Amino acid sequence: MQSIHLPKLGARYWAALCVASIFGANMGDLFARNLGLGHVAGLPFLAIALVIVLVAERFDRLLHQSYYWIAIIIVRTAATNFADFAAGDLKLPRIQVMAVLVALLAAALWLSWQFAWRKLAAKTDDVLRADSGYWVCMFVAGTLGTVIGDFCSHNLRLDDGGAAILLSPIVALLLVIGWRGPLRLLPFYWLTVVAIRAAGTAVGDFISGRNMLGLPMSTAVTGILFVILLLVWKESAKPERATATI
Repeated sequence: MQSIHLPKLGARYWAALCVASIFGANMGDLFARNLGLGHVAGLPFLAIALVIVLVAERFDRLLHQSYYWIAIIIVRTAATNFADFAAGDLKLPRIQVMAVLVALLAAALWLSWQFAWRKLAAKTDDVLRADSGYWVCMFVAGTLGTVIGDFCSHNLRLDDGGAAILLSPIVALLLVIGWRGPLRLLPFYWLTVVAIRAAGTAVGDFISGRNMLGLPMSTAVTGILFVILLLVWKESAKPERATATI
């Protein structure tokens, strides 16, 4: 993606990513259940939507972040469905699925670093590098986070509320620890993304439960909150600079 369409790695970015994770988790369940697409049938539509967004972004010269955040929601929705397909429909043990996904994420990060990101690491420029490798990593990280969230809810028998209580402070701790630098480093950035996905899954499942808002209402509420956050919380005009590349 062009730098004019990318957000800065500040408080607004991480807050929006947290809300996007909850919204995307609800969107994934809405796609699969309420729209009747299941966990697989909707994936091609989401892939096509992502391609359209990425292609359209290449030709747009206006300064805004719409493409990035729409892509985040699409990828998060797809990751939710793929995780539920692997650990739900195929009934693969979640611990094994997590192990495979950790290996895939490590491989994707290494390949992206070797062939793209390392060449840019010494440049003083925007921190985010939302290229094809980035979106592959975001999908794998989102899938891994979804499985971790479900593992805490079901395998650890914490239920969605208990998993949310366990995982949310971990996200907060990572953000506090990483605030003065580590969040800009490749491993810590993706560790935090996975943790946010895991907590977002637990929170999203909790508030969309029958005893809470229900799935359609929860999806609408979290989607509205996500849009409001991005519209109301404006970034400073002066871009931040950093030598690390994500």
